[in-house]
Amino acid sequence: QVQLVESGGGLVQAGGSLRLSCEASRRTSGSSAMGWFRQAPGKEREFVAAITSGEMTLYADSVKGRFTVSISTAQNTMYLQMNSLKREDTAVYYCARKNNFGLGLYDRYVTWDYWGQGTQVTVTS
Repeated sequence: QVQLVESGGGLVQAGGSLRLSCEASRRTSGSSAMGWFRQAPGKEREFVAAITSGEMTLYADSVKGRFTVSISTAQNTMYLQMNSLKREDTAVYYCARKNNFGLGLYDRYVTWDYWGQGTQVTVTS
């Protein structure tokens, strides 16, 4: 079992920045990966970004160039630096971990194994 705890959400004006953190009870290793998803009211949970234990990064098209995912050297804390935030970025952001990461279906939330409780990000105009 892996416990994931997110922090860093909040209220920010459009164009502003926020940094989310996710602390895992076990470090990323082998073929595992950590990722961020988000879910807005009435919408399905969607992929935002992911980072593998080898520090390969992947992003949704909607956040490329604005968001940056990174991981601590101890590989147990993941970050999501969010810049140039837009109103459509408003959602609950979830941290996730996938034990056996592959490039197929990584953007489908049902393929991820562990989840945090979520942190709210609200972007105002």
